[in-house]
Amino acid sequence: MDNSSFNLRHLRAFAKTFELGTLLAASRAVNITQPALTQGLSRLEDQIGHKLFERQHDGMKPTTAAVLLYPRVTCALGFIRSSRVSQAQLRAFTALARTGSYAEASAETGLARASLHRAVSDLEIALGQTLVERRGRAIELTRSGRMIARRYKLAQSELAAAADELKSLHGIAQGRVSIGAMPLCRARVLPTAIVKFQSRIPSAQVRVAEGSHIELIEPLRDGELDFLIGALRDPPPGPDLIQVPLFDDHPVILARKNHPLPAGNGPPELEDLAKFDWCIPGRGVPLRESWEAMFSDAELPSPRVQIECGSVIAIRQILIGTDCLTILSPDQVAVELEAGWLKIVASAPGSLTRRIGITYREGWRPTALQQSFLDTLRTTCANA
Repeated sequence: MDNSSFNLRHLRAFAKTFELGTLLAASRAVNITQPALTQGLSRLEDQIGHKLFERQHDGMKPTTAAVLLYPRVTCALGFIRSSRVSQAQLRAFTALARTGSYAEASAETGLARASLHRAVSDLEIALGQTLVERRGRAIELTRSGRMIARRYKLAQSELAAAADELKSLHGIAQGRVSIGAMPLCRARVLPTAIVKFQSRIPSAQVRVAEGSHIELIEPLRDGELDFLIGALRDPPPGPDLIQVPLFDDHPVILARKNHPLPAGNGPPELEDLAKFDWCIPGRGVPLRESWEAMFSDAELPSPRVQIECGSVIAIRQILIGTDCLTILSPDQVAVELEAGWLKIVASAPGSLTRRIGITYREGWRPTALQQSFLDTLRTTCANA
């Protein structure tokens, strides 16, 4: 079942029938004839493979499928807002917003450029707003266009979730979990959870988008990702997002195996560590801010950051070939430590503890499949 094939008029008819309880009242609410409404509901039932209502003497009784579908539909229609918007217009405009050009939107959707132009133009007329502006040969969304594109993407996300939940009524555990993975969790926690999850539900798809917090936060807000996992932000990134802790990570200071740190009976002093160049993430990353605080709290100047880098693979190679130091979670370099390429120089101060967790949209309602993955993730973290 492709959520982009849902007819929005049929969904509006379904929602009003669910709310008002009779075909007559629903047909008046959506301003179509009762036979047309009945036909629309029948087509929707054929599309999803489930009966939505049982006719009774006092009205229309919703089935289990209707009860499952209704909250997703009302949420999607709430994001779309206008009854003048069609599925074709929504699909064309979100594809254009996502790809940034009519040529790429055409390749993504399989629709001709002329059809895309017409659909977007009709949408602008229906809404009475300019959504797209030309900049030479390129196009750019207006401020209104960007806001509407986000709402429409969230509507599509809700309809995709509806399609997945309806499949579950057939006993089919299908669907997709889309995760934004920040660097730390990619080393051990997330892969372990994915393996456990798919061993139980092999038909489920898991999509992992890797990146920094700043790269992943907008796709999360657009509904392209279900949630993020990684270091939580303080202060939180905004009132539209919820952060939930999973565990605390305790970073360590690392160097190459034969690093020329002063030999001694215990870990080196912070003054000794400050004499060397460092390879650490750029500004704006919580670990960088904690690293700077580590030296300022000791009333020491921050060492020279020779290389700013957030890639563990790149950092490993840089440390092996230089006298740079870095600070990472031991989970991120478990293979390198076991192989003897790197060594732990010292534990970081307790103030450098990082809280790792998930971030999701306010009001996000996970499907049963997504909730199952979250449960697996929490169990994995608890047992780590």
